[in-house]
Amino acid sequence: MALDGIVISNIVAELNSTILNSKISKIAEPEADELLLTLKGPNGSFRLSMSASASLPFIYLTPTNKVSPLTAPTFCMVLRKHIANGRITKIYQPGMERIINFEIEHLNEMGDLCHKVLIIELMGKYSNIIFTDSDGTIIDSAKRIPASVSSVREVLPGRAYTIPATQEDKYNPLTVDSKQFADIISAKPLTVSKAIYSSFSGISPLVANELAHRAGLDADSPVAAYSHDELLHLGSNFTWMMEDIKNNRFTPNIVRDGNEPKEFSSIELTQYSDLTVTKYESISEVLELYYSERNTYTRIRQKSADLRKHVSTLLERNQKKYSLQMKQLKDSEKREKYKVYGELINAFGYGLTPDDKFLEAANYYDDNKIIKIPIDNTKTPAENAQKYFRDYKKKQTAGQMLKKLLLEGEDEIEYLANVLYEVETAPGEQALNEVRAELKSQGYLKNYK
Repeated sequence: MALDGIVISNIVAELNSTILNSKISKIAEPEADELLLTLKGPNGSFRLSMSASASLPFIYLTPTNKVSPLTAPTFCMVLRKHIANGRITKIYQPGMERIINFEIEHLNEMGDLCHKVLIIELMGKYSNIIFTDSDGTIIDSAKRIPASVSSVREVLPGRAYTIPATQEDKYNPLTVDSKQFADIISAKPLTVSKAIYSSFSGISPLVANELAHRAGLDADSPVAAYSHDELLHLGSNFTWMMEDIKNNRFTPNIVRDGNEPKEFSSIELTQYSDLTVTKYESISEVLELYYSERNTYTRIRQKSADLRKHVSTLLERNQKKYSLQMKQLKDSEKREKYKVYGELINAFGYGLTPDDKFLEAANYYDDNKIIKIPIDNTKTPAENAQKYFRDYKKKQTAGQMLKKLLLEGEDEIEYLANVLYEVETAPGEQALNEVRAELKSQGYLKNYK
């Protein structure tokens, strides 16, 4: 998944078309580092949910309300004091950064019109929600970052807000043409994908791979493997994509592998021809659905872990048993030689002496070629022949039994493979319970809970 600069651009476009000029009627902090704003404006009422969680930062419009703690956290109280009933006058993204700025006007205690800025930085473990005055002075933040934590940028009340440092050699993709693009990435001794996302801000590996796919290039091949014309063609695909972003032409979508959500994006993903790509009208709907489905899928995977391990062990055990039985069957198919040994001993064993350990005889079953037959010199020739005849019958019986066992083994392996697939793709707990009940009825689970 990629909450990249392109998705942020899509969110900003959607927010500008829905909540711009709305008043902030409620501010809540239902979870740590998470805000829920209730907004009322020209386009109706909305709830805007945003989170600076290190593991799952997000921002989207949602119809869902959340229960908040009885005592509001400090950051929430600061926001209520300053911007409750304030009006959102501007929503924008600096360049292609994973940042959204909300400019808000409000009346202070004296009735004077004031301006504040609420900034959400959606940068993985560095995510934060920062509240500043109009001149960029930090009033407070969801996460306070002192110098002891970061020597690069302090985020504390009274400090000046600065945009997080990005790599100096990264370019704004919205200002680059196809020739500049080709020149930039051709100078990097990297794979095509890495050269793209390491050169331009807001471009994720997912988008870089998609660009390579659209241009017919292998994203994992070195840039040097391609001609300048091929890189120019890649650059054309890049600029066409950036034109769509400049003109707010987005295609919010989710990529699923069965029930599992694999990716989301605001551009059409053509690289997943073997998976299901579902398009949506709203990027907020995409984000809320994706995170909800991902959370459900992860929870089901955790709950099915023991069952999945048990079935995998049963399947592996049966596959090993099947391989061993196949080997035994091949061995049993060599039984004819024991019958030949017995007959040749009966025919030519009269010449054996008590010291002989082998009988060399002409095999009349194979153009009278000389064959060397092991002999137990503690037994008579007749006893040696009878032993080989018994070995022949034993392997003949074993072969018949093994064929039957192999057919049963194939059925069991197919059954367990299907059960494992059902466990891995189970859409919920009820489906898992049904699988457990079936395994118990078939004798594969001793205890059913």
